[in-house]
Amino acid sequence: MSLITATIENGVGRIKLNRPEKFNSFNREMALQMQASLDAFSSDNSVRCILIDAEGKAFCAGQDLSEAIAPDGPGIQKIVDEHYNPIIIKIREAQKPVVAVVHGVAAGAGANIALACDIVLAGESASFIQAFSKIGLIPDSGGTFFLPRLIGSQRAAGLMMLADKVGGKEAAEMGMVYKCFNDDMLKAEADKICNQLANMPTKGIALTKMLLNQSATSDLKQQLKLEEVYQAQAGQTYDHKEGVNAFLEKRLPVFKGE
Repeated sequence: MSLITATIENGVGRIKLNRPEKFNSFNREMALQMQASLDAFSSDNSVRCILIDAEGKAFCAGQDLSEAIAPDGPGIQKIVDEHYNPIIIKIREAQKPVVAVVHGVAAGAGANIALACDIVLAGESASFIQAFSKIGLIPDSGGTFFLPRLIGSQRAAGLMMLADKVGGKEAAEMGMVYKCFNDDMLKAEADKICNQLANMPTKGIALTKMLLNQSATSDLKQQLKLEEVYQAQAGQTYDHKEGVNAFLEKRLPVFKGE
């Protein structure tokens, strides 16, 4: 059985964590399959939005600890270096929006993979837990980068050191995730948002994502210059011209992602 299922539907590349009997905790095979799926969808021009969700009752319980402590296992440093760091980089460097849909537990690396995505949608059943301190480890998978930028250093420090559980509604209220929905509406709302993104100007969205990536380390003047350069690139796209023509002609635009 594949530990990651990957399908394409209406321009949306769907990556589903598929180890429900282990609450979708990652082992090496699963991490490498996810990397391969991200690579495939990133390079496929027919895919204009990537969705990450999960089978079963949980989004992802993080690392499979039995693998982490196994005498013949890869070891913690190799797990971080070869499993999680590449996943985070592939999510951030994908030239298209990546949406995470979280229900149930998202713990440790599972939480931080979700938070690395461009848009995070949570069900009311969702619970985000920086579980690392409970076993004497530090937050990895970009947690110490993304979480303080999303919710501020005080809240991030508290959640990381105390390993408090944050529900979906609370996560939305503090700005950790974009929106929270009733569980029975989560998949439908996620599909609606992903389908909308898949029909938007993909290159413009990719440039926006690149600017957001760089805003974390740029000063104001550097960011203004980047906006100037990327705006000029966006202005040369088919979709910009289509958007302007549609506005002038009082019709709905038909974007191609070009």
